[in-house]
Amino acid sequence: MNRNIYLTPFLWLLVTILYGQQRPIQSMYMFDPLLINPAYAGNQVQLTATAIYRNQWVNLDGAPKTFTQTAHSGFRNSRAGVGYILSNDQIGIHTDVGFYGVYSYKIPLWNKGTLTFGLQGGFNNLRSNFDLLTLKNNQDQYLSGVTSTFSPNVGSGFYYRQKRFFVGFSVPYILDNKVIGMDRTTSNTNVQQRYYYVHAGFTKQLSPSLKLVPSTLIRMQEHAPVSFDANVFLVFYDAVGLGLSYRLNDSIIPMFELQLNDNFHVGYAYEITSSALNQYSNGTHELMINYRVKISRIHKGLECPTYW
Repeated sequence: MNRNIYLTPFLWLLVTILYGQQRPIQSMYMFDPLLINPAYAGNQVQLTATAIYRNQWVNLDGAPKTFTQTAHSGFRNSRAGVGYILSNDQIGIHTDVGFYGVYSYKIPLWNKGTLTFGLQGGFNNLRSNFDLLTLKNNQDQYLSGVTSTFSPNVGSGFYYRQKRFFVGFSVPYILDNKVIGMDRTTSNTNVQQRYYYVHAGFTKQLSPSLKLVPSTLIRMQEHAPVSFDANVFLVFYDAVGLGLSYRLNDSIIPMFELQLNDNFHVGYAYEITSSALNQYSNGTHELMINYRVKISRIHKGLECPTYW
């Protein structure tokens, strides 16, 4: 029997079980907060595009590989921001493609703070090719053929920001859609569970050339334990960032970020697995590239925040 059949129960847990992680987790979300909160759209003012590639649990057959690409912008003489989120998540025989449009509206507050509300809407399309499995019993009708599940969804959030502090709350995917297809199982519990995100952080100027940037992300999934990331970055000359994250009961994550010029930032993260999976996996790699540009026609006269 091919080793893929041993992986099937593992994949099934990752994709369909109530108590498991259902949405992709990324370590470098702090460089692309739009992935977790639609209210972030336009907060960098200029046109901002970010791509992140994640290769999870290296050396484990069928392990997740996730690519995300986002873009968003603010506008002159407008409090609105718009953008989109594109994702491709592969795990074993399953490929999940998503696309969401994003809109935000910013309200100025006291002490130069702003409160932004955001909405997103779009879809995920999950394609499962069971013919890729090598089975001992080829007569199993539930492990053959190709299925495709289209799942529209909506989400919302808010984001409060001052010059050196931010906090946000979001529910990016509100609808509890079915996963894989109810014809594949007699269970009535294989649905996507709703997520709630709380993220916050601040910047502390330690010296003219050094900043300390701690932050956290709390994930709350219905019918699952609360999870969180604790992150800290040291930023040198607003150009080089060295960071470390801890994910509860999962991993320790060294990170590196570099400003190449006024437009491009790149980053890399390596997750050192601290759970029992470290016996089978060589960790997780994540690469990020960010491009920002100020377009005079729509951004002239607007002050753009620094990256940190």
